[in-house]
Amino acid sequence: MTRGVIFDYGGTLDTGGLHWSEVLWAGYRDARVPVSKEQFLECYVYAERELARHPYIKPRHTFLDLLRLKLELETACLAARCYWQAREESRKAAAEWIALFCYARARQGIEASRPVLETLANRYPLALVSNFYGNLRSVLRDFGLELFHSVIESAVVGARKPDPRIFRLGVEALGYEAQETVAVGDSLGNDIEPASRAGCLTVWLKGKGWQDGQQVSALPTWTITDIGQLPVLLL
Repeated sequence: MTRGVIFDYGGTLDTGGLHWSEVLWAGYRDARVPVSKEQFLECYVYAERELARHPYIKPRHTFLDLLRLKLELETACLAARCYWQAREESRKAAAEWIALFCYARARQGIEASRPVLETLANRYPLALVSNFYGNLRSVLRDFGLELFHSVIESAVVGARKPDPRIFRLGVEALGYEAQETVAVGDSLGNDIEPASRAGCLTVWLKGKGWQDGQQVSALPTWTITDIGQLPVLLL
């Protein structure tokens, strides 16, 4: 019997299963930035590691603030590695274009998820368990998505997916047994496997992930291809 639901955030609630690298890459193409996808991915990984190492992101920052910081790191990396020959003002203008493009995409994704979350929140307490930067509550406030009983954020609690401890914290926050809790996420490796190891039932939102065809030892309890399928499954 399901008594509580844990959601992943990025890639699950804001993009419908599409990994954020793909959303950003779509923004680069929309801005006509003349780099290859391999060059972009190299600097995408660099920026992610920099954001994890240094406290660029503050608790007050919205998702648009986060995107601007991320795009500054990525585009500066592309210029520093000579992948993109552009004047600084042109680079900054392109970074702003991409940030606004991605922010609009995130808002669209959130609006698609909102009715699902509102429906489930009428029946179950909801928790978020996310690898994030310490500003997730500000992001939720900006999007008007304050439907969660608890927000468990890697930068705050000191545990990061795929460590199953972060899902155990989500289970504890909801106050039920793990086997009474359903975890929903878009990543087999970062969501489904650790949530299963924590004892949760799992729903995999199958989309275009970071590593398609990733091999894991735990299979999801259920698989969906659209967040809108979730109420039918859980209610």
